[in-house]
Amino acid sequence: MKLLLRKDIHKLGLCGDIVDVATGYARNYLLPHHLALEPTTANLKSIEKDKVVAAQERDRIRGVLRQSAARLVNAEVTIAAACTHDGHLYGSVGPREISHALMEEGHSVHADQVKMSVNIKEVGASEVPIVFADDIRATVKVWVVAEKRAGELENEPVKEGGKDVPGSTPEAQPSDGVSTAH
Repeated sequence: MKLLLRKDIHKLGLCGDIVDVATGYARNYLLPHHLALEPTTANLKSIEKDKVVAAQERDRIRGVLRQSAARLVNAEVTIAAACTHDGHLYGSVGPREISHALMEEGHSVHADQVKMSVNIKEVGASEVPIVFADDIRATVKVWVVAEKRAGELENEPVKEGGKDVPGSTPEAQPSDGVSTAH
């Protein structure tokens, strides 16, 4: 069935295009949601204003996507993940984790925009492509580091002559010089 699109529809066409779709798709979705019309001469004339509005909206969105891609130039994110001593991750770092890390740094990147052939499964640095549109792309450097394990201390005690120096860790230092032990 041939229809005249009133709005841009992803993977189908742009506003003002005449497309050929299945009859059920036309009757059950496009026509009831006012996304398409019968391609009559009167409808072709009346759609001109909608075409201009849709073109302006596409240009505005593309401008926002270009700005997002420009902000990602030289961007780097660090993701901590559980791994073995050899640096192999127990799980993997995928598009969802990368987009979450980018959003925490103030970038508007969704998981479906992160294009990876395989998830990251080892500690290290990787270049990951971000695709905003077919011709708007950016590359982000993703650092995957080992997260601290429960048994590891952040501040190892300082050793002098092979012996631990008492009070060298922050926990051992009294804050006001008064001992709280009874």
